[in-house]
Amino acid sequence: MKLNNVITVVIMVVACGFGICSKAEETGGPSLRKAPAWKSVAPEATSVLGADHAGTRLVGVGARGMVLLSDNDGQSWHQAKSVPVLSTLTSVSFADAQNGWAVGHDGAIIHTSDGGENWILQHFDSSTDRPLFSVHFLDSSHGVAVGLWSLILITSNGGATWSEVKLPAPPDGGKADRNLFRVFAGKDSALYVAAERGTILNSNDGGTTWTYHDSGYKGSLWTGAVADDGSILVAGLRGSVFRSTDRGTTWLAVKSGTKSSLTDAISSGQSIVLVGLDGTICDSQDHGATFTATQREDHLPLTAVLAIGDGKWQMFSEQGVVSHNNVQSH
Repeated sequence: MKLNNVITVVIMVVACGFGICSKAEETGGPSLRKAPAWKSVAPEATSVLGADHAGTRLVGVGARGMVLLSDNDGQSWHQAKSVPVLSTLTSVSFADAQNGWAVGHDGAIIHTSDGGENWILQHFDSSTDRPLFSVHFLDSSHGVAVGLWSLILITSNGGATWSEVKLPAPPDGGKADRNLFRVFAGKDSALYVAAERGTILNSNDGGTTWTYHDSGYKGSLWTGAVADDGSILVAGLRGSVFRSTDRGTTWLAVKSGTKSSLTDAISSGQSIVLVGLDGTICDSQDHGATFTATQREDHLPLTAVLAIGDGKWQMFSEQGVVSHNNVQSH
């Protein structure tokens, strides 16, 4: 990908959470975006920005309030019956097979209690223009959502109410205004956030208080995962990958084998897979200590990945679900 194209995609990532804003969101007001999700005749071709497992079901979320569901490991997909927002959804997290939450633009937070078929609105704030980029629930009660300009929301009652957490000023000075791109859990329910300016945030109390860690990198970190051995990986712009083996206190750079920006990470057993722009796939079989990079011939801008068993992966892109006959196994 040429440098000017990379810059364009980076701008879209910051503005639209790894995807392309729908025309309805660009031109419509809050009342339009709060309308029910767009119904598609080909939902699997809609941009997918985040994905998670709901038990054995696969769930993807994306543009125009799209929620996609598959009950056969991605062989076929259908759209959720009821989604209350047209806002782009950027991330989804399930605490169990039934209870899940998705977040996105306009500060939207929606909740399902039936495995993703029907959703209700829990939070919506179009007045401040601070999208939420990521959500993670530790259990069916405790969750954290993060977003633009250090926005952190936490809940202890399954999302019935959300409270904003004010971050302290960063150690290098200035305001707490870093964009927070991905929240994920480590061992013992520790929480981590991959953020702007090479920053990793850590919380050991469910998101109430946070500590800053510096990777030594100055660019944005877009994703993260925790390996089975407890190693923590974060990744982002220009193929940057950093690894910690001491619960986030210190970080070492890892060669990813690519200069393409990395958008999602998944850990399964000793394997970690990173996906990114230009059809990039980085595979590790040693808990993230080393990676082998490959590139899809179609150069799809990959946005999310899920493990579906037997060393196989379901991938998603800005063009929708990546069909299985084009998905590489590792």
